[in-house]
Amino acid sequence: MSYRYRLYGLSLEAEESLPGLEDNSAAREESFVRLQLGAEPDWVRHARSLASRRVHQLEAKAESDDPALVITSYGEDRFFGLAYTDGTQFLTDADGGRLWGAWAEPWTKEDFATYLLGPVLGFVLRRRGVTPLHASAVCVAGKAVVFCGDAQAGKSTTAAALGLRGVLVLCEDIAALRLADNRYWVEPGYPRVCLWPDSVEKLLGRGDALPLLTPNWEKRYLPLDGVLAGFQRERCPVGAVYMLAERAAEGRAPRVEKMTPKEALLELVQNTYMNWLPDREQRAREFEALAKLVAQVPVRRMVAHCDARRMDDLCRVILADAASLLTGRIAASEPVQR
Repeated sequence: MSYRYRLYGLSLEAEESLPGLEDNSAAREESFVRLQLGAEPDWVRHARSLASRRVHQLEAKAESDDPALVITSYGEDRFFGLAYTDGTQFLTDADGGRLWGAWAEPWTKEDFATYLLGPVLGFVLRRRGVTPLHASAVCVAGKAVVFCGDAQAGKSTTAAALGLRGVLVLCEDIAALRLADNRYWVEPGYPRVCLWPDSVEKLLGRGDALPLLTPNWEKRYLPLDGVLAGFQRERCPVGAVYMLAERAAEGRAPRVEKMTPKEALLELVQNTYMNWLPDREQRAREFEALAKLVAQVPVRRMVAHCDARRMDDLCRVILADAASLLTGRIAASEPVQR
């Protein structure tokens, strides 16, 4: 039996069910990826026999419990390996059409899936020329409202807060941009928002109010199953982008600030997913794509308040400003700061 999943504009076929994804046998994306698990197939053994070189290494991040990651090229970029220091490993061909992965005890399929749905498929998107933003997004009035920012800026927390207030969540952590009909769209991710316990406490009053993402991590997830929050299953054209700034304690927060096109472009470039990966030619193409995005849609800076009790205010400001941008009306309740 095989399972077919749809995420980031990819059609992912796997031999086993994968946590956090919905089986979608009707998925017919052109970007097809076949995932094999467990024992190494012949093509993986062949790839490992080829000349290799280290492409990149990411050090472990103690604050997020992320292990170190080493990316290796085999056969002059015919294949790529992604190996984590906890023993979880992946190997893909050049365009991500074939993907293999395995994990070792005490890690589980749930742990494996967190890597797959984040860095690994982010890498596949990069190999296919897709521009992925390090961002979350929700659907407002049929348009994607995107939240970008540094690590721990609150991208997932903001999307979850809006989701808990009835706004459909489109994606979290990776916003895959696709150009179609001369405008940019965000593809749906998967029906979960991953959150650290302190974010869960801010949103729901208790750090353990949501299920654990895996048996081995503290991280939890908000199911987008229509009970507490819902999932936007179809792609949406980009309507607005908010760059999440450092939280402030002063009384004017939360607030929205205008950004010049130059400021917006430079910050977007810094907030693409795996932005250390592209070569010079790929980076030039990405810069051109993001410049076109900035010319098409408004980009604003969002300054949230440090006080978690101001979450309702933050959501109200976002929705009021997004409504004004998407409909062309001025939101009288929340003037934009200059």
